[in-house]
Amino acid sequence: MEEVKELSLNREEVSVELVPKAVPFESLDEPLQLAIKCIDEKKGLGIVALDLREIASFTEFFVIASGTNQRQVQAIADEIDEQLKKKHKTKAVRVEGYNAAEWVLVDYGDFVVHIFDKDARDYYDLERLWRDAGRVTLPERFG
Repeated sequence: MEEVKELSLNREEVSVELVPKAVPFESLDEPLQLAIKCIDEKKGLGIVALDLREIASFTEFFVIASGTNQRQVQAIADEIDEQLKKKHKTKAVRVEGYNAAEWVLVDYGDFVVHIFDKDARDYYDLERLWRDAGRVTLPERFG
């Protein structure tokens, strides 16, 4: 939780606590749930899903995860792509960073999957950048 201090018209200091809304995993659309499951199946690390619906207009959710090396980052992106095509006839709008595989971005319109290597995830720190977003409550097995 983040605490924000504001000044009122009377110049008094007032504390306002920002509490991002929690979203249950079960309430997510099936393609988004499947993308998260694919990350877990390919042993992705530190899976986080952020609800951006109230703070962004370009997408509804970010899914953030890490791979331990370039091959794993690519394998996670490949698995998501393959399973969403197969089970939901859904194709990514765009994919960026696949060849370098430090940060692969897979955009499905309603949600964007970010798969990082450890150094890139630490450097870009999307969780901090989007700290006002709600968090999806993921089952304990994902993580």
